[in-house]
Amino acid sequence: MSLFLTSRRVRGGLTGLAVAAMVLTTAACGGTTRGEDEGSSGGGEAAGASADPDAEIPADLAIAFLPKQLNNPYFDVAATGSERAVGEIEGEFSQVGPSEASASSQVSYINTLTQQGADVILTSANDPNAICSALDQARSGGASVVTFDSDTDPECRDLFINQATAEGIAQTQIDTMAEQIGGTGQVAILSATANATNQNTWIELMTEYAAQEYPDMEIVTTVYGDDEDEKSFQETQGLLQTYPDLKGIISPTTVGISAAARYLSGSEYKGRVALTGLGTPNQMREFVQDGTVTAFALWNPEDLGYLAAYAGAALAAGQITGEEGETFTAGDLGEYEIGADGVVVLGEPTVFSADNIDDFDF
Repeated sequence: MSLFLTSRRVRGGLTGLAVAAMVLTTAACGGTTRGEDEGSSGGGEAAGASADPDAEIPADLAIAFLPKQLNNPYFDVAATGSERAVGEIEGEFSQVGPSEASASSQVSYINTLTQQGADVILTSANDPNAICSALDQARSGGASVVTFDSDTDPECRDLFINQATAEGIAQTQIDTMAEQIGGTGQVAILSATANATNQNTWIELMTEYAAQEYPDMEIVTTVYGDDEDEKSFQETQGLLQTYPDLKGIISPTTVGISAAARYLSGSEYKGRVALTGLGTPNQMREFVQDGTVTAFALWNPEDLGYLAAYAGAALAAGQITGEEGETFTAGDLGEYEIGADGVVVLGEPTVFSADNIDDFDF
């Protein structure tokens, strides 16, 4: 598998397309945690070190962006935000990643970044545990690790930038669907991968919330499109064939919702089967305008990437250590506070419809 790297500079002098020997890691996830004196407290900070809010961000920080997969519209927008933040702090931005969002596909990229001496690794995990050993080695080597969008086990990173509260995301999707189908009928979920941390959390909360608030709404199944457009398209077709009385589909993934919308828009189910979930305004605009989709939700992924990069820089500078209650400033977004388990929340999701979709461009 080739390693795709877009970069102005990665520590060690590598530029452009870089291929490096892969490191075999043996450290177990959770071998080091924040505050434990076992050789790594995250980001290369000395164990037990205290934060210095006035510390300056070092020049030329090498900040690497590792999404679930490359050429995914959602992560492309998030990368734009991270690169903008890195430019503001005069660091060096790079983006690496697999072409497919499989559980272990990110490991080799983390190993290579560790070899290259990346100061900060920003990643959205395809699996909560599969990349832990690689991240532990990166942290032991001095890198600060910030997850965003989809978390690892908390012991494997320094901070997690959560796009919104899991409860808020779940309830927004269920409420939006319920409004469209009158709170009654069969609903299916089209998710990303079976191991995706964020989607699985949302699905569990959606199921619980729907049972409590909309007892006549039945979630009949969850299928997985693996964040691949064609597979998600086919899964949508399969759902409609398997469940002829299906009233709606919820897809909490930008690839899935756009593929489902494309199928519905050209089928007899357009206007008969409701579709909502998480998508970007630019990819969903045509489907809102042609009546395939009434409403869907998301946060601004550019802001998510921007916040993740500033959080990583603050860690690398020693402004924060990842402890609950610490605060840092994220450029134009202002001040953020670290919550329990090293979680920072971007904000609440926005619902997009014909009334406001043209006010957004991402």
